[in-house]
Amino acid sequence: MIFDLSSKITLERIPIRYYRTTDPVEAIRQTRFEKLRTEIYETETEGAAVVAREIASLIRLKAEKGQTCVLAIPGGYTPMSVYKELVRMHREEELSFRNVYIFNVNEFFPVNIKQHSNGRILREYLISKVDLPEGHFFTPDESITRENVYEFCQNYEAKIEELGGLDYIIASIGMVGNLAYNESGSQTGSTTRLMLLDAQSRTDLQHFYLSSADVPESAITMGIATFLEARKAVLLVWGETKSSILKDIIEGKADDKVPASFLQLHKNAHAVVDLTAAQHLTRISHPWLVGSCEWSDMLTRRAIVWLCQQTGKPILKLTNKDYNQYGLNELLALYGSAYNVNIKIFNDLQRTITGWPGGKPNADDSNRPERANPYPKRVIIFSPHPDDDVISMGGTFQRLVEQNHDVHVAYQTSGNIAVGDDEAIRYLALMGNVLERFDPSDNILKGKYQDMYRFLTQEKKTGDVDTIDILYLKGRIRREEARAACRYNGVPMDRVHHLDLPFYETGKIKKGDISEKDVKIIVELLQSVKPHQIFVAGDLADPHGTHKVCLDATLAAIHELKDEAWMDDCRVWMYRGAWAEWEIDHIEMAVPISPEELRRKRNSILKHQSQMESAPFLGNDERLFWQRAEERNQATANMYSKLGLASYEAIEAFVEYKKM
Repeated sequence: MIFDLSSKITLERIPIRYYRTTDPVEAIRQTRFEKLRTEIYETETEGAAVVAREIASLIRLKAEKGQTCVLAIPGGYTPMSVYKELVRMHREEELSFRNVYIFNVNEFFPVNIKQHSNGRILREYLISKVDLPEGHFFTPDESITRENVYEFCQNYEAKIEELGGLDYIIASIGMVGNLAYNESGSQTGSTTRLMLLDAQSRTDLQHFYLSSADVPESAITMGIATFLEARKAVLLVWGETKSSILKDIIEGKADDKVPASFLQLHKNAHAVVDLTAAQHLTRISHPWLVGSCEWSDMLTRRAIVWLCQQTGKPILKLTNKDYNQYGLNELLALYGSAYNVNIKIFNDLQRTITGWPGGKPNADDSNRPERANPYPKRVIIFSPHPDDDVISMGGTFQRLVEQNHDVHVAYQTSGNIAVGDDEAIRYLALMGNVLERFDPSDNILKGKYQDMYRFLTQEKKTGDVDTIDILYLKGRIRREEARAACRYNGVPMDRVHHLDLPFYETGKIKKGDISEKDVKIIVELLQSVKPHQIFVAGDLADPHGTHKVCLDATLAAIHELKDEAWMDDCRVWMYRGAWAEWEIDHIEMAVPISPEELRRKRNSILKHQSQMESAPFLGNDERLFWQRAEERNQATANMYSKLGLASYEAIEAFVEYKKM
């Protein structure tokens, strides 16, 4: 069973010469906008293996010379694949860490190893699995107080110097380009110190904590100078989440507004990234600016959209002069004239727009995103959390129901940890009132009510996990909100499925790993419905991670059923959530939404009352989910309008998943 199919989703084919050329002259041309040497690999696994081999070679070389090897490494998700490979090399290739000293790059303050702690993560995933001698791992610990933190930081730097300096440091970045926790404004001379975390850094951390109040306000971090003085520094970035800021780090100027850009000043630093993280680098996103291109339909569409943005013109007003002035003369040679290119791309984009997301019956579907038949279709909308269906594709949801398709909604997780305690207390109070009114003699239920109420109002401490009964209550709150939204949209209750996938049901922020149990639940639903259309969340940049796990579980189930006859007639469409939208050159189906439909979509989202102002994971974005969704949908419609296509109130966008 394959659990990582989402990592194999390729929205476009990137010619290998754009990122792994063997011609040194071509390499210089391709990277001319890059100020930090950058190695791009097709996958995270490939890039992580290269870094792990580099570290292993350094350790072995030092051991042969009878020298120690001093590493500085961070916690967090990004380097985990490197640590996994180092552990494998230790077990299978006799890589020894007996000559190694390891320093933790950064730690949250005050240190609390019972909550999210980089030191604990490093021990769990690396230190405890190799033969690193006792006393060779240095990290801030719980003995550090406000009174002695300054002294600790000085001693930390002194210990590094005593061991001969750092031989190798792995750099991690935040969403705004902070290097470790060197926030904007950090200077090149800074060393290990206590830093206050800015709002964005605390937002990035929030998904590790049950409440925003639990997120630490400060961290002990190695300084910019500590990074620059290391003999070698490697920046790791995987996935699209940080692809935009990576462009600023690699191609922008070294500036304290983006502290990670100071790595450009290091004599022996480079970045190791995967293709998805590199998607905004010029040689990947706008290759026509660095040399000759291999022109696909998708790249041509992107180039024309870019040209419209540069000139401020709609597609059909672009001229030969515009193409020549902005370096797109290759397209004129391929198509003969601006007119020919303009018409092709205009028609391509026009054909993505459809008011019939399930296909228009008895219509010519040769240029439509969805086929006309069969009609009506059996449709399953998979929703990772109990509100992603209406947040991400609420307008399309309405259209499918109104156009008489047999719509099923499958909520993949309970979403119970996203219900605030205050919301649960409100429902408990209602439960107590109802109990007192109708059956005051039910001592068993009354005891349950009293236990839950006492736990939430008196006993629960920061970091405590909810009891099984409270998790059940919170899950039911979200379940009934989802069912209310389905009723509002006209979906019968026997078409609403609550899967409660086991990976999610830990009661903690940290979820379990995807397993065959999760996939089997989805397989059974698919086999019972045999859908003609499946909608899944394609949020690979989901900051909480649940969307990606749910996507992997769904794709694994689809893969398991690939030989079923009905699967040949099933299409899979990917939508995105409240954080990002598909880029216009990727969109394959664009569903316009009228002002009235947008209001109805808002009403659907508002059925999820527990996820309004009091939801634990709203973050520091002051917009509510319905506001984020509306602004995103309106921005997509505005983009289509600026390109000279029809003007709509809003548009929801989809990309087809090509079954493997």
